Amino acid sequence: MKKLFAMFIMISLIGTGSGTVMAEGGSSGGFLKEEGTPPPGANDPDCRPSEAHPEPVVLVPGTFETMERNFINLSPMLKEKGYCVFSLNYGEQNGLPASGPIEDSAEELKVFVNNVLELTGAEKVSIVGHSQGGMMPRYYMKNLGGSEQVEDLIGLVPSNHGTTGVAGFSDLTTTGADVTSCTACHQQSSDSEFITDLNKGAETLGSTSYTVITTRNDEVVVPYTSAFLSGPDETVENITIQDYYPYDQIEHQNIAQDPLAFNFVFDALEHEGPADPDRAVALFK
Repeated sequence: MKKLFAMFIMISLIGTGSGTVMAEGGSSGGFLKEEGTPPPGANDPDCRPSEAHPEPVVLVPGTFETMERNFINLSPMLKEKGYCVFSLNYGEQNGLPASGPIEDSAEELKVFVNNVLELTGAEKVSIVGHSQGGMMPRYYMKNLGGSEQVEDLIGLVPSNHGTTGVAGFSDLTTTGADVTSCTACHQQSSDSEFITDLNKGAETLGSTSYTVITTRNDEVVVPYTSAFLSGPDETVENITIQDYYPYDQIEHQNIAQDPLAFNFVFDALEHEGPADPDRAVALFK
């Protein structure tokens, strides 16, 4: 029964799409075509950052997700606010998106960010990621030289310290990983070598601002507090959505579609430093 449940959990999250091609020619925008179908508002090769929004926003989907489905709501809202929005698919393994080795996925993100910077002429990007997509950029920043290129890292239920198991059952995560041949699932176990190495030393780097947005109802990243990061108050903000919206009972997958969670994303992008949750939820801001 547990194996069947694990299969349901993992397969239910599968999207369609291909991984990032290690493209060159960022100045022409041709690399964007290799990513597949973007969410609305994203991957416009003619978009150039404005003075008000100088950093392009890069959206990074979660495990088994594609950019088109994961950010179908957030991407057009960011575009409407005047941001240049870019997104990628990555980590395809056995036909499943965002399931391959996280180290390789981070290399794909590095190439994508470099191409976005070349295309737009921007000095830095801001990253918004869901689940694995909120954690994997930390490997890119820590081990692949990306820390100087990221202004904000905003994670929606990021698996920063891994998970003890889907729905709290430790064997479900590994069983599901076996069913789907998902290397990234194994690596996101809380006791994995990958997670242990990622969190050795400082969890946050340099002047990058880190905003973590999570929910007490997270049934995938367990416990939900494992999403939180340690670091200076000036650069790190850990937010549990029910502390500010008590009746919002959103869970892991759907937080990426939650307009209340987006308020914290927008606040982090619009101001220096991480999100200020009190400011983000104020009626008049």
